[in-house]
Amino acid sequence: MTTDLHVYRYGPARPTDVLLIHGLTGHGQRWQTLATRHLAEFAVAAPDLIGHGRSSWAAPWTMEANVAALTALVEPDGPVVVVGHSFGAALALNLAAARPDLISALVLLDPAVGLDGEWMRDIADSMLASPDYTDRAEARAEKANGSWGEVEPAELDRELDEHLVELPNGRVGWRISIPAMMSYWSELARPVTLPPNGTPTTLVRAARTRPAYASDALIASLRQHLGAAFTLAEWDCEHMVAHSRPADTAALIRDALNRR
Repeated sequence: MTTDLHVYRYGPARPTDVLLIHGLTGHGQRWQTLATRHLAEFAVAAPDLIGHGRSSWAAPWTMEANVAALTALVEPDGPVVVVGHSFGAALALNLAAARPDLISALVLLDPAVGLDGEWMRDIADSMLASPDYTDRAEARAEKANGSWGEVEPAELDRELDEHLVELPNGRVGWRISIPAMMSYWSELARPVTLPPNGTPTTLVRAARTRPAYASDALIASLRQHLGAAFTLAEWDCEHMVAHSRPADTAALIRDALNRR
């Protein structure tokens, strides 16, 4: 059954030009600054994925369920440029494989695809053991001292304003379903799904992410499969690519739009 997604829309009121897919534990409004400051002339759709934000938290929590929901979202408007960050890039690849008629180009921002199962188990164990925070300051410090360290403080504050909520136990946590996150960490260990031959695809690898999410094996597979349609960019930044380098990210998206 297709699940309706909560969708943030930016730009002109017309059929969607760009679909922005957030990463695991994220939300659609995370793209607001990129859309409004750097891509204002384009119609942008930025959904909350299943189990995230204000979309349904009901199972199943799978690639297939999200691809079905994303298909229903863009089917009336396609083809569109699809931009995916981290887990969102894995969904973008699966969407392109399932419905190539809806995709004009892919922009994959530090994609988390085909990751090591032991690594995913460790991350899931860590989240399950400590799924929340004492207060806003603790939540902010975790992000500021991690992959959000390069992001402007005001942007991080907007993230907390939208995504951090009070929990029944008196602590605070992200507006996400923890059971869904447990399932999604496993989904990231699934084999790589390649888009159809000829799909214009740009991949950005964040050079400071250790270990790398965008593996050499993934890049080699895409390069071999897509040939001249594949472009690799390696940026000196942390995992939150679009937030630390929004203007550069927008330039890649504009280039993809111009090639439609």
